[in-house]
Amino acid sequence: MKKYFKYAILPIIVTLIFLSFSTKTEIPPSSDLVKNTSNTTKIEVKKPILVEYYPLEKTEKIHHKLDSLLHRINKRNDFNGSVLVAKNGKIVYNSQVGYADFKKKEPINKTSLFQLASVSKQFTATAIMLLYQENKIKLTDTVTNYFPDFPYEHVTIKNLLNHTAGLPKYFWVAEHKWKKEAAPTNSEMMELLASSKVQRFFKPGRNFDYSNTGYLVLASIVEKVSGLSFSTFVKQNIFDPLGMKNSFVYSFENDSVKKNQLVGYRLYRGWRHLKINNTVNDAIVGDKNIYTTSEDLFKWTLGLNNGELLSQETLSLMYTKGKTVSGREIPYGFGFRIDPKDDNIVYHHGKWNGFSTGLTQYLDDNMVVIVLEHSSYKGITSLTESVKFIVTENLSV
Repeated sequence: MKKYFKYAILPIIVTLIFLSFSTKTEIPPSSDLVKNTSNTTKIEVKKPILVEYYPLEKTEKIHHKLDSLLHRINKRNDFNGSVLVAKNGKIVYNSQVGYADFKKKEPINKTSLFQLASVSKQFTATAIMLLYQENKIKLTDTVTNYFPDFPYEHVTIKNLLNHTAGLPKYFWVAEHKWKKEAAPTNSEMMELLASSKVQRFFKPGRNFDYSNTGYLVLASIVEKVSGLSFSTFVKQNIFDPLGMKNSFVYSFENDSVKKNQLVGYRLYRGWRHLKINNTVNDAIVGDKNIYTTSEDLFKWTLGLNNGELLSQETLSLMYTKGKTVSGREIPYGFGFRIDPKDDNIVYHHGKWNGFSTGLTQYLDDNMVVIVLEHSSYKGITSLTESVKFIVTENLSV
């Protein structure tokens, strides 16, 4: 009996083994894998970015003075935004004033999402430097290495990063050459630049000319090399590793509006706030269009400077002033402006569709000042300096 049971059970076991293998997910061919996965290594932060605050007893005077300052400029200068200042890696002050929605009288709060405007450029530069660090690209590579139809020869990635490429302004190209109703995406603008062949301003490396076009091209290179959309690459390799859960790349007409996402306003006749409509240039990313909160932006500075994303050697390239081919120094690194008189003040301002933004790092003092605003405020520089002065004079360490 045992003998017959032994032979009877054998086919059943074989059948079960066959069924277990047949139910496994079929591995797609290699061509499909290329389409659906990135060939770029995802960044994994060794430890989560922790946001720490100074104890209130050490910052009480600062809170009182900065609260008074914010309410004063809200009334006098129509400031509706957020200010965060940190020292030695800890937040000293983080507060908001004014309205998120003027019609509904909804106040701005810590979850309000501001468009960074040109402060977005440092994220684009970092995306490029992540690829550089992985030996996916070289700073001496030309754009035509990746886009053979690009009409401007000998423009290197380094030229794009420090605004020495001499490229025409894509704003003008879109406004004069784009014929479709929907705003162009990055890929469509790259094609339009190739077909329109608008004359460039100068040969690469000759001069410094602040260029949004250069950062549109850099974002396009990130997409080409990584095999990911720019927004996905930045999310996977910067936002997610640093725990920036309230940050994203937004392209008008292509992405949905998120909860707490602000719009920009302008003041009409001195009393009425009008929403600023989107333009033909609002679907382009890389030069602008990152949204975030002040606390997420602080996490960004921590992660960047603590070596969570880039090596100190790579970061130093970003924080170093560029030069023209003739050796003339320019006050810009890779995605960061550098004070002409003090290399230890690294900053960037942004201005777009009512949003006014500033991120300033005082490296010697280990201090960060973040100003985010959305009603066309014009005093970012003076406000940043006032905030720094108050904190420096009143912080009990």
